Amino acid sequence: MGISRRTLLVGAGAGAVAVVLAACTPEPQPTKSPTSGPPSPTPIVTPGAAPEPSAWMRSTWSTDPYARGAMSYLPAGATPQLRKDLAVPIGDRLFFAGETTDPDRPGTVPGAIGSGQRAAAAIIAASSSGERIAVVGAGAAGAAAARALADAGRTVTVFEARERTGGRIRSVDDKKWPMPVQLGAWLSAGEGAGTLGALLAAQGIHRLGFDAPTGWSDHGAVPTIDEGPLRNAVQQAANAASDVSVIDALKAAGANPADPALEAALAWLQATTGADAAKASSWYPPAILPDALVGADGDVGVLVDTPLKDIKVTFASPVTRIAHDDSGVSLRLGTGESLSFDRVVVTVPLGVLQHQAIEFAPPLPFGHRGAIAALASGFVETVWVQFDDAFWKADADLWHVIGGEAVVRTWLNLQPVTGKPVLVGLVGGPAAEAFARLGDGDAQAAVRESLRFFVAATPTP
Repeated sequence: MGISRRTLLVGAGAGAVAVVLAACTPEPQPTKSPTSGPPSPTPIVTPGAAPEPSAWMRSTWSTDPYARGAMSYLPAGATPQLRKDLAVPIGDRLFFAGETTDPDRPGTVPGAIGSGQRAAAAIIAASSSGERIAVVGAGAAGAAAARALADAGRTVTVFEARERTGGRIRSVDDKKWPMPVQLGAWLSAGEGAGTLGALLAAQGIHRLGFDAPTGWSDHGAVPTIDEGPLRNAVQQAANAASDVSVIDALKAAGANPADPALEAALAWLQATTGADAAKASSWYPPAILPDALVGADGDVGVLVDTPLKDIKVTFASPVTRIAHDDSGVSLRLGTGESLSFDRVVVTVPLGVLQHQAIEFAPPLPFGHRGAIAALASGFVETVWVQFDDAFWKADADLWHVIGGEAVVRTWLNLQPVTGKPVLVGLVGGPAAEAFARLGDGDAQAAVRESLRFFVAATPTP
């Protein structure tokens, strides 16, 4: 069953889990505003900004050549059918998995795992015991597929471009930090069945709860951001003759996207889904996370490493070409080496397919190429900053900046749960892509500027 036109902003249930994903390799580039528009000048730290952090880590999924984005979403004019089109097997030799191919839980770790299990079931039905199966990608989808295939008696080899497992899940255990730094998927909409929170609970990973966001402006604490205009615009757009972007739907409903409160809601939407509000479908809009978030205080990578136990994983081995015919498949690696298998399941992110990092011979059928071209890659970046002392006076654990020029508008305050002055920033959409391209110095300057609201903040009511 696909996602209905009204599902997302109108009523995101426990199964509609937005996952925050990230990784590394920054390149210098100007930043953009949190919604859309031309790049803004490189930030300069001025008096009144946050102090220099004692430690920090950041993600750059947007520029990572093995990710090219955090999660997929539907732009205006696209439908969930495109995800099903991409999931169709090709000649019983070539199979696709990954969150992009899951119409019910796209953009999520549970969706990725489910897609890997689906692809594995299709391969098992088409193959016999002992066949050699290649799995491209050691993320959540690849791990799930590999486990199911190995358990069914197939000979499995996983090829991973990076030198680690996890894909867009990444937990960094560093003694400088009071808990593992989560630069990949770690946030969930609750802990109900089918959520990332439920998967983490099943692995015995301690969870962190974050309450409804508290808004902050240059006047201090303000009422929580109002998502009403977004919901109203989506409801009206559902009855329109054609699909338009979320921004255009807002304008059609008489709202002003430049209004500070609405701009904040759009930044929240983009930081939790990666979608560009100027492109995202209003018929199938990205889901806003509910008020309460669940985070992980542990190694989320266990969701990948556990199923991959005893399965051969070949690291630093990007697959650059996949050729297939009635007799089998041939994989060419970035090293130039070519290997033969009976079948292959491809789990790389949508952005990698869109950048044509893998050559397919023969070319993919029109339906697959059309789906790859029509779907959109969303961008979310995460930055962790630790300070010598807490400069803020806010006790709330989830903050959101309203107004101003902040690049990073959404912040999680981990001091109440860790006892250490640690903040985690989330930025999404075009601003995330621009943030990922900044060099470390400029990125840190942008972070300190974004936190100036809280330097002299008054206690929350």
